[in-house]
Amino acid sequence: MSTDKVILGIDPGTTIMGYGLLHIKGSKIELIAIGVLHLHKLEDQPMKLKAIFSRTLQLIEEYKPDELAIEAPFFGKNVQSMLKLGRAQGVAIAGALYRNIPVFEYSPKKIKQSITGNGNASKEQVAAMLQTLLNFSELPKHLDATDGLAAAVCHFFQRTSSSGEKKHSGWKSFLSANPDKLANRE
Repeated sequence: MSTDKVILGIDPGTTIMGYGLLHIKGSKIELIAIGVLHLHKLEDQPMKLKAIFSRTLQLIEEYKPDELAIEAPFFGKNVQSMLKLGRAQGVAIAGALYRNIPVFEYSPKKIKQSITGNGNASKEQVAAMLQTLLNFSELPKHLDATDGLAAAVCHFFQRTSSSGEKKHSGWKSFLSANPDKLANRE
């Protein structure tokens, strides 16, 4: 992992999208920004998706992140809610890919486990742990913001604790690092 980078974390949502940005300096993490995008005033789904895509691009242009960590949709009983959440996640991912930023996806349970040690922790427990870890004085009004930040912190923890295994942004990156894996077709 590079010693100096920025990670954008996103908690996708169709009412509120949370985000957080971290600056990584060696093995230290520092909070850059945290916030939410309110979508409840937008009535139709396509306009919400456009707003998510636009805000993701604005965050990328402003903070120049090196990687995007995003929370994966959880499995729920309401299929329509899952579909809407998946679309919200998809347009945020599309924004990152549009700017050639590698994307890393983590389940809500993995994020909670990484931050608190408990995969079933509440939003409040995650927020309190982040507040301690990153030393910020007041919690945001909407904990969706700390959920986005948690995705970024989880990504940092996962990348620094991996067993030296290199991650790749696509097949081209993998094959250039592993030419022996390419089958010869003579």
